Amino acid sequence: MSKIQVFDPALCCSTGVCGVDVDQQLVSFSADVEWAKQNGAQIERFNLAQQPMAFAENQTVKGFLERSGQEALPLILVNGEIALAGRYPNRTEIARWAGIAEAAAEQEAAKPATACCSGSRCC
Repeated sequence: MSKIQVFDPALCCSTGVCGVDVDQQLVSFSADVEWAKQNGAQIERFNLAQQPMAFAENQTVKGFLERSGQEALPLILVNGEIALAGRYPNRTEIARWAGIAEAAAEQEAAKPATACCSGSRCC
């Protein structure tokens, strides 16, 4: 199975799904990540505000940021190679990278997405 790494821009918490003005795109992405993990995917997320060393120590990410700047985040690596930049992937893309059956991804994508930072009081 592939290793997926998500390098997020600076977010208020590990998923960005907290506070009163929540971006629906982050809610959907967080739900898709949780779904993929429940189906065996190996996904790691790194937040620029909370884990800057993860960005500085990864040569692919460091080079990307030097060329494109943090405005080009999020950056998605699959097995260490750039797979996507500038937007979050949808459930179908995550499923393809993780090797999760496409039928399961399409069926789950039809369900409404909800997610919340654990420990926060946004839910």
